[in-house]
Amino acid sequence: MATNIKDVSRAAGVSIKTVSRVLNNERYVRPATRARVEEAMARLGFRPSAAARALAGGRSFQIALMCSNPGPYYLHGLIAGLRGRCAAEGVRLIVHAYDIEGTELSEDVRDMLRQLSPDGVILTPPIADLEPVLDALEAANTPYVRISPGISPGRSAAVAIDNEAAARAVTGMMIGLGHRRIGFVVGHRSYAVSNQRLAGYLDALRDAGLGVDLELVQQGWFDFASGQAAADRLLDLRDPPTAVFASSDDMAAGVLAAAHRRRLSVPGDLSIAGFDDTDLARSVWPPLTTVRQPIAVLAERAAELLFERAEPGLRLVPYELVRRETVAAPGAC
Repeated sequence: MATNIKDVSRAAGVSIKTVSRVLNNERYVRPATRARVEEAMARLGFRPSAAARALAGGRSFQIALMCSNPGPYYLHGLIAGLRGRCAAEGVRLIVHAYDIEGTELSEDVRDMLRQLSPDGVILTPPIADLEPVLDALEAANTPYVRISPGISPGRSAAVAIDNEAAARAVTGMMIGLGHRRIGFVVGHRSYAVSNQRLAGYLDALRDAGLGVDLELVQQGWFDFASGQAAADRLLDLRDPPTAVFASSDDMAAGVLAAAHRRRLSVPGDLSIAGFDDTDLARSVWPPLTTVRQPIAVLAERAAELLFERAEPGLRLVPYELVRRETVAAPGAC
């Protein structure tokens, strides 16, 4: 017969509750007691199943990642960052994609909580900013951590990069190279980071004493097709830009495709920069200048905050401006 938690309890001379606390790595267990329990488990060859641990400690040993149909590169980065951290904690990761336009989103979230009883939830943009979702999690007493929130950053533990400063740095670099007409492709309107990156772009223009031409600001949706369409609108202007900053790599790749189709030299005729430094940025030709948003690091840090039951507040992770071959001085090539 397999060894169970009661056997460990008897062998160590402690209560089942104490064994549960050791299994769940809870605080307030004396070191000597913890050592005695661990010795008993090793001697008995006790290997608790996730189900047994959940029954013992009232936990499901799974966390949920809530996202809204993100691009494959972004999702891959998130899972890469979470996989190892969850494995180290003995926790299963469940990915739930939601349609933020759905009218039943709040009820869907409540159903997920009832069915899975996750020990915690990690929220990505734009779900991280949806008040009904946050309300549902708080009503269920489910801990959560947000990645790149745009509202109430002190409402929960959260992690992000300084999107505004990063966009200001990219735009400032282009200005420093001599560009004066710089197009900007805004991301999806539902994402707070879209406004933050736009604000950084506008701040850099103002800091350089350049006027803001709203014709140079075009709407995108964080995907390739919208980046290509925005580039066509920009390049059809009577006085087109000499540089375009797209606020995601997917959109920047679309801008690059539009330039190639028009037989424009990049960066000789048009400089292009993106944002995120996904694998795509290194796959296109020429490789994209971009902002390295360490998506895997953000996800791993979010998991750490969740497991630590961290206090509310925003923690910033450093970004990096990555210079590659798509940006140069006007007419440099």
